[in-house]
Amino acid sequence: MILPIIAYGHPTLKKVAVDIDQDYPGLEQLIQDMWETMYEASGVGLAAPQVNKSIRLFVIDASPYGEDHPETKTFKKVFINAHIIEENGEEWTMGEGCLSLPGMNEEVTRKPELEIEYLDEHFNVHHEKYDGILARIIQHEYDHIDGILYVDRLTPFKRMLLKGKLRDISEGKVEVDYKMTFPGLLKNKRKK
Repeated sequence: MILPIIAYGHPTLKKVAVDIDQDYPGLEQLIQDMWETMYEASGVGLAAPQVNKSIRLFVIDASPYGEDHPETKTFKKVFINAHIIEENGEEWTMGEGCLSLPGMNEEVTRKPELEIEYLDEHFNVHHEKYDGILARIIQHEYDHIDGILYVDRLTPFKRMLLKGKLRDISEGKVEVDYKMTFPGLLKNKRKK
């Protein structure tokens, strides 16, 4: 089932998500729905907070980057209860977009290497190191489970310049071709 992706301004996007166990209700279906939702929106990653679930879960299929980055061709994983242990290297900047911020793409600076521990969908423990584009995709999704959006990593001046654009996204004044929930629209409905 395709779930609505919540837009910038929704409170769930700012919460630090909680760890879950194998008994989390409907987990297998949620993971399946997240894959379907991500593919429908043409994303490469989707975190549970983006579908209004404040749990430490995200999915990544980096294969769309396969032509330029061969290491991404077969990279498709579920990350549960992920915790980054370490980030290393000289920071590098790259344009990032986000399904919760449609129509935006901004230059974000991140470290190029990371070490992460997580559980897969079968609750097997993994302790892995990534670098380059894979590290960046993981860091972006990981930020979501820590209540951080990529715009939070921009300078205060850059965020100020984007204020109107961010407000428009929150209020649904943006063209999008996938299912979304806009917090500004919900507030306006409650006021009437």
